[in-house]
Amino acid sequence: MKIYQTNEIKNIALIGSAGSGKTTLAESMLFEAGIIKRRGTVEAKNTVSDYFPVEQEYGYSVFPTVFHVEWNNKKLNVIDCPGSDDFVGGAITALNVTDQAVILVNGQYGPEVGTQNAFRYTDKLNKPVIFLVNQLDRDNCDFDSILNNMKEIYGSKCVPVQYPIATGPGFNAVIDVLLMKKYSWKPEGGAPIIEDIPADEMDKAKELHAALVEAAAGNDDALMEKFFEEETLTEDEMREGIRKGLVTRSIFPVFCVCAGKDMGVRRLMEFLGNVVPFVNEMPKVHNTRGEEIAADSNGPESIYFFKTGMEPHIGEVSYFKVMSGSVKPGDDLTNADRGSKERIGTIYACAGANRIAVDELKAGDIGCTVKLKDVKTGNTLNSKDCEWRFDFIKYPNSKYSRAIKAVNSSEMEKLMAAVLRMRQEDPTWVVEQSKELKQTIVHGQGEFHLRTLKWRLENNEKIPVVYEEPKIPYRETITKMARADYRHKKQSGGAGQFGEVHMIVEPYAEGMPDPTSFKINGQEFKMNIKGKEEIDLEWGGKLVFINSVVGGAIDARFMPAILKGVMERMEQGPLTGSYARDVRVIVYDGKMHPVDSNELSFMLAARNAFSAAFREAGPKILEPIYDLEVLVPGDYMGDVMSDLQGRRALIMGMDSEAGYQKLSAKIPLKELSNYSIALSSLTGGRASFSTKFASYELVPADIQSQLIAAHEAELKEEE
Repeated sequence: MKIYQTNEIKNIALIGSAGSGKTTLAESMLFEAGIIKRRGTVEAKNTVSDYFPVEQEYGYSVFPTVFHVEWNNKKLNVIDCPGSDDFVGGAITALNVTDQAVILVNGQYGPEVGTQNAFRYTDKLNKPVIFLVNQLDRDNCDFDSILNNMKEIYGSKCVPVQYPIATGPGFNAVIDVLLMKKYSWKPEGGAPIIEDIPADEMDKAKELHAALVEAAAGNDDALMEKFFEEETLTEDEMREGIRKGLVTRSIFPVFCVCAGKDMGVRRLMEFLGNVVPFVNEMPKVHNTRGEEIAADSNGPESIYFFKTGMEPHIGEVSYFKVMSGSVKPGDDLTNADRGSKERIGTIYACAGANRIAVDELKAGDIGCTVKLKDVKTGNTLNSKDCEWRFDFIKYPNSKYSRAIKAVNSSEMEKLMAAVLRMRQEDPTWVVEQSKELKQTIVHGQGEFHLRTLKWRLENNEKIPVVYEEPKIPYRETITKMARADYRHKKQSGGAGQFGEVHMIVEPYAEGMPDPTSFKINGQEFKMNIKGKEEIDLEWGGKLVFINSVVGGAIDARFMPAILKGVMERMEQGPLTGSYARDVRVIVYDGKMHPVDSNELSFMLAARNAFSAAFREAGPKILEPIYDLEVLVPGDYMGDVMSDLQGRRALIMGMDSEAGYQKLSAKIPLKELSNYSIALSSLTGGRASFSTKFASYELVPADIQSQLIAAHEAELKEEE
C-alpha cells in the first residue's frame, strides 16, 4: 500500500438513524474499492463492520468500525457509526476525528429523530454534511416528499445533486444534475450505465442543475461573478464551489443510493474523492493549551488515540489519528497523559476486523496498532521535545443507570476490571463505586446500552451479573434555627474524658451575612466571631463553621476536633442517613477540664450536640432535580406531556426545532429511572432526550414520610 500524503487523505463519518443502512453502505464501498471480494449482509452476520459477537447477536452496530478505501489515488478513511441513540458515543468519537459527515436518511421514513440528533452533533462540531437518501427500492419510498421534508427541517442549504427517476422495487436509475447524465444499473448493481438525460426528464434536470450551480457559486466571489455573467459554471468550478460550501456548512448536497443493491455507491465515492475537503483544508484542531495544531507531516510527531477495541486472540487494538508529523513502526514516543515511554510496533490501515500493515502514516491519517504497554483511549503520544495533549471529545451525560453486582460475590473484583476495560471501548459506559449509596452503579445512554454491557459480561467474560434499581442520593438539610448542648463525660480509672459543647445550627444560603446575635426562648445570645471556615462539601452544598467561644471556655486547639465531630454527622443525616448540606454551625460556649479534656472528648460532644440540634431545626429531605430536554414528533407531544406530569415533572417550556417539538422540564431523578424505556414505548422509538443535573429541592411531605419509614425499616432489618 502506498504512503498517502496529507493532501491525499479524507476522513469521513457515516452517521444516521438505526436501520438507515450505514453498515450495508460500508460493505458496498469496500466491495467497490476491492478491499473485499463479496458483499456481506447484516442478516447473514458476515459484514466487515458488525463483527463483534454482541453486534451479531442483536443485529445492531454497537461500536464504530474504522475502515479505509483507496479511490482515484486518494485514501478515504471511513468510520461506520452505530445508529441507535444508546450508542451515540461512537458517532461523537467519529465526528471529532473525521472531517466530513455523510448522514444516511432512511428512504422509507425520511428524516427521523436519529437523523436530527446526528445533524445536531455535526452542527455543534461544525462538520460538513452530505445527505444520502438510501433504500430507494422500498415500496413506501417517496423521494420528493423526503426532499421537501428535509428542506423544511434543514433549510434551502439542502440541494439535490441527484434524484431518482422512480422509487420502489423497480428503482434502478437516477438523474445526476451535477454531471447532467442519467445513471442506471443492472439488477446486480455495481458499475453504472451512463447515458444522456431522457427528453421527458430534461426540464426537471435543468431546473435542479440551475439551483445547484447557484448554490455552488454562492460560496466564492469569483464564481458568483462568473455565474452572474454567464449563468453557468463548468463541472470543475461547480466542484470547487461545492467544496468551499461544504467547509463553511453553507451547502448540504443530497445524493441517492440503494446500498443493498450497490446502486449509486460508486458515484458517491467519486464525489467523496473529487469534492469532499482534504484534511489540510479543514479548520485546525486545538490542543489542551488552546494552541492551533496543523496537520503538517513535517511537524513534530503527535498521535491521538480515540478508540480501543478488545478482540479475541489479539487483545487491545488501539486506533489513532496522526495529529502532526508521521508515524512509523519502531518510533519511540512519550505518553503525554501518563508519562510513560512507548515504542510503536506494527502500524496498520484499518478494514474492520482485518488490518493491512503499512510502513508509514502521515499527518491527518487514521490507523491502528496493537500490543501497546500503557496507552488508554484519549491519550496522546509525542516525539521528543513535544508536549501536546488533546482532549476535544466531549460525551453526553448519562441517561440510564443501574446498580450492578456479580451473582457470585467473589467475582466483584473481576467484574470491576472487566467493566473498566470495556469503558476503554465505549467511554459512555461510566462505572461508579458509590460509598454513599453502598452500590456499584453503571451509567449509560439507555436500557439497550446497559443490556449490551450485561450480555458482554455474561457471554464474553463469563461473569453472571444482576441489575438493581439504584438508590437515590438524597440530601438532608434544615429549615430553621435550633440550639443544643452536650456534655461528654467518662471516668474509668486514670485520666477520664470530658468535653462540653454548646452550638446553634441554622440553614445556610450563599451570601448571607455573619450572625451577630440569636434570640432563643426569650434569651439573647450575642455572637463574637473568633474564626470561620467555609467548607465546600464534596457531595454538594456547604458547611459553614463559626467559632464564637469567648472567655476561654474551650481552647482553640479543640476546634478542629469539634469540626470533625460535626462533619461525621453531616455524612449521616438523622432522617435517612443521607449526606447533609447547607448548614451553618456556631459554637458559642462549652466547658473543658484541665486534665480530662482531649480531642476525642470534644469530637464526641460535638457529634451529639449537632445531632440533637439538627433534629430540632426542621430537618427536610432534598432530592436531585434534573433539567430534561425531549425531542419528540408533534403527534406524540400530548402523550409525552401526560407521562411527564405523572412523574412530578415541571414543564418549563416548549419550542419547535427542525420539524420536531422540543420540550423542556425539570424532573426528579427518582422519576427518570425508567424514562428511556417509557419514552421509547410511548413514541415507538421516535423521540430522544437528554438530562443535566440542575439542583437539589425539597421533596413533598408525603414522599418524605415514605422515605423516613423505609429508612427506619431498613435499620430494623440490620439490627
